[in-house]
Amino acid sequence: MGASGRWNDGIVTSYYSASSLALDRRLSKCVRDNVHGNIYLDKLSLKFVDTEQFQRLRELKQLGLTHYVYPGAVHSRFEHSLGVYWLAGQAIHTINAHQGLELGIDRFDIQTVKLAGLLHDVGHGPFSHLFERAFLPRVNVNWSHEDMSAKMIDYIVDVHHIEIDAEVVKKVKELIVSSLEHASEKSVNEKRFLYDIVANGRNGIDVDKFDYIVRDSRACGLGCNFEFQRLMETMRVIDDEICYRAKDYLTVQKLFSTRADLHRTVYMHAKVKAIELMVVDALTKANDNLGLASSIQEPEKYWKLDDSILKRIETSDNQELKEARDLILRIRRRDLYQFCNEFSVPKDELEHFRNVTPQDIVCSQVNGGVTLEEEDVAVSNVKIDLTRGRKDPLESINFFKDYESNDKFLIQNDRISHLLPGFYQDMIVRVYSKKPELVDAVSKAFENFQVKKYGRKAQVHETPEKKKHRR
Repeated sequence: MGASGRWNDGIVTSYYSASSLALDRRLSKCVRDNVHGNIYLDKLSLKFVDTEQFQRLRELKQLGLTHYVYPGAVHSRFEHSLGVYWLAGQAIHTINAHQGLELGIDRFDIQTVKLAGLLHDVGHGPFSHLFERAFLPRVNVNWSHEDMSAKMIDYIVDVHHIEIDAEVVKKVKELIVSSLEHASEKSVNEKRFLYDIVANGRNGIDVDKFDYIVRDSRACGLGCNFEFQRLMETMRVIDDEICYRAKDYLTVQKLFSTRADLHRTVYMHAKVKAIELMVVDALTKANDNLGLASSIQEPEKYWKLDDSILKRIETSDNQELKEARDLILRIRRRDLYQFCNEFSVPKDELEHFRNVTPQDIVCSQVNGGVTLEEEDVAVSNVKIDLTRGRKDPLESINFFKDYESNDKFLIQNDRISHLLPGFYQDMIVRVYSKKPELVDAVSKAFENFQVKKYGRKAQVHETPEKKKHRR
C-alpha cells in the first residue's frame, strides 16, 4: 500500500488515491463506533474478530466495576479494541503517507500494527485490571494480560486455522508485549518507531491511551478537552522514533494530565475501590472451588473467564461459595465496606514508601472498647501519576520545530509555562472498615498509625461522626 505525501503549512496532505481507498473499504466490514464513527475491518482482522475468543471481550467491561458508581461506564473491551485497531491503522497510514518511501513502510508493517491494535487486549482478565493486579497477587500468582494476549493469538490461529504468515504473528506479539525491551535485537531495518504506536514503552504516548481516554470520559459523562487528532495528524518519525511538533507540547501534557484526572475521579474513586476490595475478597474465597487461578495459564480454559464470574457465584447453591456469595449480595444491596479516611503520602516519603497493610492499622490500635482483627480492615494504596512514576513523562518525549527540520529535541517545562506541575505522583492511602459497627475503631487506629508514622495526622479531613458511629 505504497503512498507518498507532503507537509503543507502544518496540514496533512495525503496522496492515497480515492479509488484505492474505496476499494479497500469495499473489501472491508463497516462497524459504526460511537467515538470514531465508521470503522472498517479488513478481511484478515475480521477472521480474528469473528471468533469466540475475541467476542469474549464483549463480556469484559472496560472499566471493570466502575459502573456501580458511574452507571454509564458499561462499555466493553470489545469496542475499545476496535477503536485501537482503527487508530493504529490511522497512525501508520498517516506516517506512510508522508514518509513511507523514506522509512520503507510496507504491507507487512501496516498489517502487523493494525492487528496489534486489534488484539492487544485479547488476553485481558475480568474486571479490568483488578483480576491481574489485585486478585492474582492475593493468591500468589504472577501473570500479565499482555503475555496472555500473545498466547491467545497463537491459540486463535491454531484453533481456527487462520491463514497468516508466521512472521506476521511473531511481529504482532512483539508489538503487544512491547516495546523496546521485548523487541528482537536491533537491526538496520527493524523500524523501531512501529513499537511507539500501540503500546509505547518509550514515552507512553500511544493510540491505546488515545482511545480509552476519550471513550471512558464519554461513558462516564465527563468532558474531555484532550484532542488526540491533533497529535495523530502531525506525528513524524525522526531517528526511528515518533516525534511531535514543539507547538503541540501542551497537547501532549494534556494527554497525561487528563489520564491522571480520570484515575483520580473515576478509576480510583473511593467507592469504586471499596467495591473492588469486596470483589477481590469474594474471588479469593471462591478461588479453590472455581479454580480461577489455575485456569489462567491455558488459553483453552482462560478464554471462558469473564465478568460473569460474579453471577456464577451469586446464583450458585454450593455451600462452599456462601462467604463469597454473601459479599456479592452486600454489593447488590449497597452494604459496602465503609470508607473511614485517607491521606496523601508526604512527598519526601514517596521514594521509600511501603504499602500500608491491615496489620499496620490493627497494630496501631490503642486500647478501647473493641479489639480489631486484620480481617476487619481493608486498605487501598492508590498510586496516581502521569505515567512514569515520580518522573516527568515529557522529559522522554522528543519534538521537532517544523516540517522542514530534521532535528529532534527535548523541551523543558519552564520554557513553556510556569503553571505546569512540578511533581508527578500522588500516593493515597485509604482505609475501610468491613463492618459498619467498627468504623469508629478503625478510624481511630488509622489516625494513630499516621501519628506514629509521620508524627502527625496526614489526612486532610476528619471522618464524619455519623459514619464513625453507624450501626
